[in-house]
Amino acid sequence: MSKIRFPAEFEKHDATLMIWPVRPGSWGKDPSGAQKAFVTLFKEILKSEDLYVLFGRMTSSDIINSLKEELGDTNFDFVPLIIDSDDSWARDTGPTFVYDDCELKGIDWGFNAWGGDYDGLYADYENDCNLARKFCEKIDVESVDLKNFILEGGSIHSDGQGTLMVTESCLLSKGRNPSMSKDEIEYQLLRTLGAQKVLWLPRGIYNDETNEHVDNVCAFVAPGEVVLAWTDNEDDPQYELSKASYDYLRSVTDAMGRELKIHKLPIPSCPVLITEEDLQNLVFEEGEDMREEGERLAASYVNFYFTNDSILLPQFGGENKESDLKAVEIMTSVAAGRKVVPVYARDILVGGGNIHCITQQIPRKD
Repeated sequence: MSKIRFPAEFEKHDATLMIWPVRPGSWGKDPSGAQKAFVTLFKEILKSEDLYVLFGRMTSSDIINSLKEELGDTNFDFVPLIIDSDDSWARDTGPTFVYDDCELKGIDWGFNAWGGDYDGLYADYENDCNLARKFCEKIDVESVDLKNFILEGGSIHSDGQGTLMVTESCLLSKGRNPSMSKDEIEYQLLRTLGAQKVLWLPRGIYNDETNEHVDNVCAFVAPGEVVLAWTDNEDDPQYELSKASYDYLRSVTDAMGRELKIHKLPIPSCPVLITEEDLQNLVFEEGEDMREEGERLAASYVNFYFTNDSILLPQFGGENKESDLKAVEIMTSVAAGRKVVPVYARDILVGGGNIHCITQQIPRKD
């Protein structure tokens, strides 16, 4: 019988997967702000691991060549690949990598744009559905077909030692696997990811259009240790959501029987809102979820990414400069030898997610 293990993100990587941002409904008719943020991440990732970036077939070779020139000589390899996608959320449309008897494999989950006909965010997602399999073929890794089960990579976290963490609000959403009970969904997760226990946080980040992915509210930073998005402001709608998750985490143990050490990571003190300028840049297609001026975005510092030697931490600027600095301070205290690299990420947030959402780690082959 095979032995499957879903490694933690803080374990060593061979590489990272990302997708060049061009969708006008996420990044605007002028996507240069988002693209600048992506390039900043490219440079940081390439300091300690290889980087695969996917481009659509219509991408001009001049764009790829210009990127190569801007990145210059790097410690590791920048590998552009031509694979069509519908957007740039590599965490959710890329494969989830597991070890199966020490062999690296990529799970190809079903994808329906975060809710399909019920509450999906765009109507045409065929390219995204095919992306995980095609990428596995490109890097010569076997893909595991689990198209009959709807799941996004941002909706699961692993401690690498048999514990998974998810949110009820997402995995029990009517737009995911409505014919399955909570017990059936849990069994599927345990079986396919080789885990022994699932921690079901009740809620995520307020106004998170993914039905509150776990990667925006809580993350493992070590076995038995998590950071949780938090606010002390009881008038903020996030307070009750975070309090419910905190109380839950205090009441459970992980798969190894450990009580969890919880680090509270405050959300930005000032809500990050969609502006008129943002709206003027965004261009939505039919069937795509639209935005409104003044809409609160799901800003959270928990949406960070581990590289082999750093933590890439979102920053929001403006009125949140003090909050940004506090997040750097807290994450530095739990970084376990990694350097915390602050990255201005508001232009990514406008697209609907953040740094963790646009990255997918490729674990080191055993």
